[in-house]
Amino acid sequence: MSAQVPDRPVTDPTSTVAREGVPDADGTSPTAPTGAAAGFDASRSVAPSVQRAAAWSWRFLVIGAALAVGLWLIAVLKVVVVPVAVALLVTVLLTPVVNFLQHRVHLSRTLACAISVIGLIVLVIGLLSLAGASVVQGISDLWDQAREGIDKISQWLGDGPLHLSDADIKEWTSKIQDLASSAGGSGVVSGALAATVTIGHVAAGALIAVFCTFFFLLDGRTIWSWVVGLLPRGSRELVHQAGRRGLVTLGAYTRTQILVAAVDAIGIGVGAAILRVPLALPLSILVFLGSFIPVVGAVLTGTVAVLVALVAHGPGTALIMLLVVLAVQQIEGHVLQPFLMGHAVSLHPVAVLLSVAAGSLVAGILGALFAVPIVAVINTVVLYLHGHDKFPQLGMDDHVAVRGRGHPVLDRAIAQVAERSSEREASDRELGADPAVGTDAAQVSPVQGDAGTDEQGSGKA
Repeated sequence: MSAQVPDRPVTDPTSTVAREGVPDADGTSPTAPTGAAAGFDASRSVAPSVQRAAAWSWRFLVIGAALAVGLWLIAVLKVVVVPVAVALLVTVLLTPVVNFLQHRVHLSRTLACAISVIGLIVLVIGLLSLAGASVVQGISDLWDQAREGIDKISQWLGDGPLHLSDADIKEWTSKIQDLASSAGGSGVVSGALAATVTIGHVAAGALIAVFCTFFFLLDGRTIWSWVVGLLPRGSRELVHQAGRRGLVTLGAYTRTQILVAAVDAIGIGVGAAILRVPLALPLSILVFLGSFIPVVGAVLTGTVAVLVALVAHGPGTALIMLLVVLAVQQIEGHVLQPFLMGHAVSLHPVAVLLSVAAGSLVAGILGALFAVPIVAVINTVVLYLHGHDKFPQLGMDDHVAVRGRGHPVLDRAIAQVAERSSEREASDRELGADPAVGTDAAQVSPVQGDAGTDEQGSGKA
């Protein structure tokens, strides 16, 4: 007679840990493990504020690293990126002209695009030629006046509040001459090479810009559809609508900036002409080009006009020229920028100034030129993606035409391969490549043949 062993409950070795803090049936709590068995729970030992700060920090680090890589790629590919950006700005500017030639003059789309691009090139070359001719005609007189101005400045340094002696002035002059001569010798060769490379880059960039401008005008919708088609299907429509609003912002910025630059150029150019400042026309063109850098560009180019007036006609004319530049800047800052530019890009003047400063620090003049339009477009797109539509009048009826899953050339090639494969399978079946060989497949199967042999064998037995 065997002794009966009472049933004992099977205990899970992890049950104590799993049921930590949960009372037993008798109301007592199990003993919590101590030492290494207790483990380490970071979520309980680190304060929630520190956890949130760490989460924000590593995400900011990843975003900063991505931006750094993007800026590095842009710097490496600037010979391509900058012309494409210029082509996009010019495309936005010329699109109304192309639409007018196509719908009002009834030209074909290709011819309208070609006429618009060629007309812009002729206009730019004409302005540069006009400015260049004026500079060449007046450069000798300006050089003589510049030397007289240098003598006046030297005299003022000696007789003015600084009381510099002739020896000090000669010492500083010799230092400047040494600095200039240090660029000679081997520096001349390197400078010539650098100038050659720069000219080559400018020529290549101009060619890329013209080429991209023509095809952006001709097939811009198709190119945009291809870009949007690279995205997941669920986000294509949202990105398309955001891109439409960003393009409207870019166009408004471009047209408004041209108007502001024209006002600055006309104001400063007319003032220089009235004061008989040499090179008034080249100065106005310089102001027009410089005004495309908001806030800063017109100030710098206006300073050039003041310096030319100082060299040409003395401090009195230079002071009047300075007042003209300040008056034009006040009109721009208090009338044009708040009412026109502020409405076009919806950016606060502080944001505009900081954008220009950051762009100039990162990429120099090009960064200052493209900083405001980039920030304006990003602002519009981000606001739309977060539910704030700055242009509700655009509506949602315009949908992007995204290509299908297939491609005509690829589909034709795949169909040809499939047709060859089916023909090969048919020829294999005719040659007897199936398990049942030849015409015997319809008469005797392998299983039936084996069964018949077994029956005959068993009958003989």
